[in-house]
Amino acid sequence: MRANTRRRLPFALAGLAVSVAVAVPLATAPSASAAEPVTVANHTFENNDTHGWAPRADETVAVSTAVAHSGTGSLLVSGRTRTWEGPTLSVLDTMDKGVRYTLSVWVRVAAGGGSTQARLSVERRTAGTPSYDQVVGNTNVSDGAWVNLQGQYTLAHDVEFLSVYVETASGTASLHIDDFVLSYVPATPIQTDIPSVKDVLASHFPIGAAISVPQTLGEHARLLSKHFNSVTPGNALKWDATEPTEGTFRFADADAMVDFARANGMEVRGHTLVWHNQTPAWVFNDASGAPMTPTAANKALLLSRLDAHIRGVVGHHGADIATWDVVNEVIDENQADGLRRSKWYEIAGLDYIRTAFRVTREVAPGAKLYINDYNTNVPAKRDKLYNLVSQLKAEGVPIDGVGHQMHVNVDWPSVSESEAMIQKFVPLDVDQQVTEMDVSIYTNSGESFPTPPRDRLIRQAYKYRDLFDLYKRYSSELTSVTVWGLADDDTWLDTFPVVRNDAPLLFDEQLQAKPAYWGIVDPTRIEATPTATVPTSPSVVPTTSAPPTTTPPPAGSCQVTYRVVGQWPGGFQGEVRVAPGQALTSWTVGWSFANGQRISQLWSGGYTQSGATVTVTNASWNGSVPANGSVTFGFVASWTGTNAAPASFTVNGAAC
Repeated sequence: MRANTRRRLPFALAGLAVSVAVAVPLATAPSASAAEPVTVANHTFENNDTHGWAPRADETVAVSTAVAHSGTGSLLVSGRTRTWEGPTLSVLDTMDKGVRYTLSVWVRVAAGGGSTQARLSVERRTAGTPSYDQVVGNTNVSDGAWVNLQGQYTLAHDVEFLSVYVETASGTASLHIDDFVLSYVPATPIQTDIPSVKDVLASHFPIGAAISVPQTLGEHARLLSKHFNSVTPGNALKWDATEPTEGTFRFADADAMVDFARANGMEVRGHTLVWHNQTPAWVFNDASGAPMTPTAANKALLLSRLDAHIRGVVGHHGADIATWDVVNEVIDENQADGLRRSKWYEIAGLDYIRTAFRVTREVAPGAKLYINDYNTNVPAKRDKLYNLVSQLKAEGVPIDGVGHQMHVNVDWPSVSESEAMIQKFVPLDVDQQVTEMDVSIYTNSGESFPTPPRDRLIRQAYKYRDLFDLYKRYSSELTSVTVWGLADDDTWLDTFPVVRNDAPLLFDEQLQAKPAYWGIVDPTRIEATPTATVPTSPSVVPTTSAPPTTTPPPAGSCQVTYRVVGQWPGGFQGEVRVAPGQALTSWTVGWSFANGQRISQLWSGGYTQSGATVTVTNASWNGSVPANGSVTFGFVASWTGTNAAPASFTVNGAAC
């Protein structure tokens, strides 16, 4: 039987985990020459040839000469009556297990059909049970231009049915597709003659990697088992993956990774039981199915669901998982009490955290239980987390450790800031772990490189060197370090905070050692590591934090730029850039959503939302904006049906 499929790593701040793949391939300065792509299918729909594409239901699929991306023909899908209807192609006998494929198709709405959003997905079936995997998320398409949907997909499960298809998020307009290409790059063998990272660090702490099922196959599996002795399932243990509907649990992906770890003598970190993202909507619906409001009955119902979920997930894995991130990202340093105003907190207050730890301890008495968060090297966040852990431990809540995510970049944070982070929690007598480390080559959200500049890779290597030197000095406090991904061919930073190619890990897209690897293993070899010849990037002034920078607007004009960075069913990532046109010492930005969108997470600022009205205030470090400067913040929000941009904005109460 054939196999299927991959799921993208979390949207980390542990964050937003989206299964969107990045369209543009990244040349990551390989140590070994990358093989040429192999084209498996190239469908141009010329000469009345449908190439085996068929309808998913009752719609009609036929070659059309009305419009074409290339040549004279395209495939027209007409008579659609449901959004999920569209062209589909069986790839059961085409795709092989463990191979990372690139899928590309051009899409256009038929004449007179207006605009909609299209996506590219895969359907797979095992033992008659269907599963659906998104390769490219909702993308704006119209009847005025062709749009390319391109993403990557790895087969990771045995299946008896496998197809690729195009559908829309809304509406039933007729569609054209053209120039479908399915290709792959043959795997480059890993380097077997270099030191294993886990051996170099053996006297200090285990070294782990966040993975999905494809990393347990082929060359990826060989790289993983050679260099790492711990794994973290990136998405497969989150609530939406394990209990998508109440009382129905799914463990196939998680079990595959746990089995691989057991077979290779690896530890497993369980990530994560409670989070404000990737939690199904039903969890926060009351007994009648309506969204919960803060009542005693709803609090009892929510905590009972939390209890049952933890018993189901932790009980299933038993002793195979010895460390759990019990709660994830509960701190909001912009709140006076430091607590994120998530649905969990709105309904249950601190009791959701207390319940989560106490139930997990009851089910897994031998496991280490962690509270995990990002930006713990920022004093305001670090101190609020310290206060919460101190309070809960004093109450007897069984918190064993603090997890520092450490999503950083080549310039930030400093070693001293990171050392202060570790030192802060020593008096609490808790274990500490670095849980999600990666080092972005970018220092702000306005940068993008077609290939990683050599000087950025070298700076990245020295950042890894300096931080791992710090970790080793504190190995009596740090019991594990995990990097958030195996290699640069699969990283959440390709889509966060903006869509671009990043290269934040130790191994490149061909699974070859980068200068970053040598920064840990043997820093004397950093400069000697071969990389591709690429332009040197412009110099950047280091900052003590990571606020984005942007091109200044004309003096005297106030401008707000709002954009949707990425979108998927039910959620999206937005970015707002404000250029006030005058010097500010603090700022407040306001707008109203038109379609019921609701923010669940915001960075580089604090926010409140009342109904449709959103108010965002500056963070402690980005309140001052020069007259010709700008500031940018981002957020994650939900949407249903339509996701229109706000019609107007205010800055400090004035229209902008």
